[in-house]
Amino acid sequence: MAVCVYCASSTTVPARYPALAASVGTGLGRRGWACVSGGGSVSAMGALARAARAAGAHTVGVIPAALAAAEVADTDADELVVVADMRTRKAVMDARADAFLALPGGLGTLEELFEVWVAASLGMHTKPVVVCDPDGVFDSVRTLVDDLVGAGFVRPAAASVVVWTTDVEEALDAIEQRLAAAPTPGAVAAGSAEEALEAD
Repeated sequence: MAVCVYCASSTTVPARYPALAASVGTGLGRRGWACVSGGGSVSAMGALARAARAAGAHTVGVIPAALAAAEVADTDADELVVVADMRTRKAVMDARADAFLALPGGLGTLEELFEVWVAASLGMHTKPVVVCDPDGVFDSVRTLVDDLVGAGFVRPAAASVVVWTTDVEEALDAIEQRLAAAPTPGAVAAGSAEEALEAD
């Protein structure tokens, strides 16, 4: 079982966010799960991978060649996959993962979260999508989505794809529970094509 974790690579974030990522990495290792990340060795991304390895997890880092220097590629990864661009990076991370976990992060983290969120809401995958946000960094995102639901732009079912948590163990438990309840592979979410497209 492999969890793709989206998190910050910025070195200007408060120390509690790399610490949170490290706690996730430790939790993955303790459960015997593999860790898929963006392949950087700095900030939260690096803390995640190092802690995961220290706890016995297999780590897969996926990084575009152009970012290998900026994000300081995680050359200690059990598998370091260097790809051509960001789109390929996300595709490889998605393909290698059984579940997705987003931690507080910037624009890249939000983009990654929304991409797997929308894909799940359209029935393109049944993998769990979980956010662990102890400090409410993404509260405004949740409010925005709730407002879009209220205005009729987003179906309630699409909004409910994501499980929002505030604790690492709660987040990992949510992944485990969603995996246990997931439809068989290849199953498409119920509903008409028109309803599914309303997720956009």
